[in-house]
Amino acid sequence: MNDVPRGRLKVYLGAAPGVGKTYRMLDEAQRRASRGADVVVGYVECHGRPRTEAMTAGLASVARLRCGYRGGEFEEMDVAAVLARRPAVAVVDEFAHTNIPGGGRHPKRWQDVEDLLAAGVDVITAVNIQHLESLKDVVEKITGVPQHETVPDDVVRKAEQIEFVDIPPEGLRRRMAHGNIYAPEKVDAALANYFRPGNLTALRQLALLWVADRVDEALQSYRAEHAIGGVWETRERVVVALTGGPEGDTLVRRAARIADRSAGGDLLAVHVARSDSLAAGVSPASLARQRRLVEDLGGSYHSVVGDDVATALVDFARAENATQLVLGTSRRGRLERFLTGPGTGETVTELSGDIDVHRVTHERAGRGTLLPSRRRTLSTRRLIAGPVAGLVLPVLLTVALAQVRGTVNLTSEALLFLLAVVGVACIGGVTSAVIASVTASLLLNYWFIPPIGQFTLDDPNALLALGVFAVVAATVAAVVDRSLRLSRRAAQATAEAETMSSLAGSIVRGGQTIPALLERTRETFGMDSAELVDEPPDGADATAVPTGPGNYLVLRGRTPSSSERRVLAAFAAHVGSAVERARLAQAAAEVEPVRAADRMRTALLRAVGHDLRTPLAAGWAAVTSLRSREVEFSPEDRDELLATAEESMARLSRLVDNLLDLSRLEAGVLTLNLRATALEEVLPTALADTPTAEVHGELEDMPPLLADPPLLERVIANLVGNAARYSPPGARVLVTASALAGRAELRIIDRGPGLPAGGRDRLFEPFQRLGDTDNTTGLGLGLALARGLTEAMDGTLTPEDTPGGGLTMVVSLPLAGRTQPVRTAQHVGGAT
Repeated sequence: MNDVPRGRLKVYLGAAPGVGKTYRMLDEAQRRASRGADVVVGYVECHGRPRTEAMTAGLASVARLRCGYRGGEFEEMDVAAVLARRPAVAVVDEFAHTNIPGGGRHPKRWQDVEDLLAAGVDVITAVNIQHLESLKDVVEKITGVPQHETVPDDVVRKAEQIEFVDIPPEGLRRRMAHGNIYAPEKVDAALANYFRPGNLTALRQLALLWVADRVDEALQSYRAEHAIGGVWETRERVVVALTGGPEGDTLVRRAARIADRSAGGDLLAVHVARSDSLAAGVSPASLARQRRLVEDLGGSYHSVVGDDVATALVDFARAENATQLVLGTSRRGRLERFLTGPGTGETVTELSGDIDVHRVTHERAGRGTLLPSRRRTLSTRRLIAGPVAGLVLPVLLTVALAQVRGTVNLTSEALLFLLAVVGVACIGGVTSAVIASVTASLLLNYWFIPPIGQFTLDDPNALLALGVFAVVAATVAAVVDRSLRLSRRAAQATAEAETMSSLAGSIVRGGQTIPALLERTRETFGMDSAELVDEPPDGADATAVPTGPGNYLVLRGRTPSSSERRVLAAFAAHVGSAVERARLAQAAAEVEPVRAADRMRTALLRAVGHDLRTPLAAGWAAVTSLRSREVEFSPEDRDELLATAEESMARLSRLVDNLLDLSRLEAGVLTLNLRATALEEVLPTALADTPTAEVHGELEDMPPLLADPPLLERVIANLVGNAARYSPPGARVLVTASALAGRAELRIIDRGPGLPAGGRDRLFEPFQRLGDTDNTTGLGLGLALARGLTEAMDGTLTPEDTPGGGLTMVVSLPLAGRTQPVRTAQHVGGAT
């Protein structure tokens, strides 16, 4: 099986139901079958749409797997049968579907598809944007409808092809109005709720942006694989360079305006942490403020390491496929620019090539303090210029002094030569200073020390002058060289600290997952890729740094310098810490259910000791009194004792039933019989024991719910009983019902004290009663059981504050479908 090439996955992605994903998927299956491919329909849901059903004609299909669950019968894809059939292409609909327990190899259909791909079967599937895990909460905020079935984004991103099925919101609403998506009785509610024009427009934009990101990733991968360094202007990407200076805010806002001029433009801010002395002038506080500004404007902040700012900026811009670079004009004045040469802006412009460079003026332009030269170490130019100056400068000084011979004495002439030697030492270091000192001493001896015109090396004064020149030159050169090395070390340490501070700040803000840390490491060191592996690679083109036992951070690209390796080791330590935190979080998540079960058992033992004993003791006392032969009870007393025994046994039976149901919920074995249920069936019985309850709303106009009638009755009875218990004397409990977006909402409203501060999180915990000073009124299972039963029926139970005071419990359940088989909840939620 390991030698079989993996199958290819193609995903049809839609912004909303009804855009035509299944139709397009089947249309492709027909085309492939017509070309001779062995195509099999593994699972397709046509939703009763005639045109979609017609597209299945002529396609081979695998019989669905029928399985029973909680009293119902359901159909799932038979993965084993598809694998046994071994087609070339399998059509599998509803990629994010959750399998009925026992109905598939895995809990999720996308996991079944992974088995087909691993067996070498190509798969065509379909999914809506609301089923992507990363967008689940966003879609819920837009539509108000929670999503219970999701698929990880990475699974969809790894598809060989993603085809976006698009239709304008107006066209989708027309298709809905014509009855091509939902049944006629559902059209009006759908158009007024989920399929509102604003909702559809927002979902369409989400889908387009998600697909655009996927296309951008594919483009970056292609450029990296083919070593394409030129800019492809497929999308405006604006990079703004930040130095930490006061002009940063102006540059960021200017770059943001440039990015906003094109739809989908990206804003990236980058700071180059230098290992030379220019890094020492950076203000961390200003950089932190500018970083927050960038993030507030929707951009991203990046930090890279480089000795040459201009080269690092251009390299970063090319790696990110940037189209525009925004820089501030130099803060140096004309004199400083003349003395120190061209600045970063001029060099970036020369290196930018096809990247547009914007030089933005600001109030600090030309008025800043004297900045050090861009190169503070001995560059190649200085290494050449130093010896040349050591030879030429003394000669030029000799020519100049010869013109004024007789007006300047020997002492002044010697000091001027000494000054020239010091200048050469500052330019070229020790070697240049020695050359200058030898040249100057010889010229001084020949032209200015009598007898003029000849060397007098036997003169002690001449030898002393030559020695002084050599010592002074060597000393000055050594001091200059040492100061440069110390300055470089200090600046390098500052740059490293700045880089690590930026990384630590990102981690503290909680924005760094393991993939984000790897990407940040890659861009910080200007590498082609960064990954986490179990074993170091053998190739020489990769740099491996251990992050912990059995893990290595591997960078591919250029070879980092020794100073960069120190920072890289710190990055690797952060990655290792993130891996360890993820492992501990996973371990904690595995332990938490065990701890929860233990807490429940402990609470159960504590509660049962009293609450089950109270009705048992009352019933026992009543029955014992009736059996006594020593007391003659009147008929009224006998009836009262029998009523006490009956009430105690009924209370005991309810407590036992609640405990058993709660245990079944926790174990996931509660049997459900979901069917179309009218509220008129369950409300009278549910409200029978609560005379203060009052129903508001026309129940006969309510469509039937998809629910288990006895369980729904118990949910309503528990909620109404709880509301009555906390309502003030004489106040009535209101029960209202309404239908919205394919779901029914029941509201149980009381005018009691409401929830105490911080009580909402503990409201549904079993074996506790908010606000009670004792536990004599029950086990506190009513709300916990109500929520568990509601979630078992694929519903939700949420508390809301009643306007004017009190608590409103909202039960949301799906409306019964027209012809679809009854399906139970895919995940049974216990009391929380």
